[in-house]
Amino acid sequence: MDKLSAMTEQVRDFCDARDWRKYHTPKELAIGMATEASELLQLFRFMSDERIAEMFDNPDQRQAIEDEVADTLLFLLRFADLNGIDLPKALSSKLKRNGERYPVDTSSSEYRKADHHE
Repeated sequence: MDKLSAMTEQVRDFCDARDWRKYHTPKELAIGMATEASELLQLFRFMSDERIAEMFDNPDQRQAIEDEVADTLLFLLRFADLNGIDLPKALSSKLKRNGERYPVDTSSSEYRKADHHE
């Protein structure tokens, strides 16, 4: 079993043991992803790049960051599992489309969103 499948199974077992499936609608799981990602973002609000680097060196602050990343991942894995989304396939497909939108020869060293009106 690969790591992604193992993590998905671990989340499934955790949630199923608590009979949470009835609460895990696509809407509620999407809200959970957004909420947890916002909590991660909140940790960095008004912080300089130097201060953020210090946060990763502080064990308690690093743990808080890792907890929010894990919470976000939990909701993503659960969303994909309950809605039949093959995450590796979805990622591969999205990277292919992004590669077409952002060709290496015109996108290297450029950090901007593609113009959708071309």
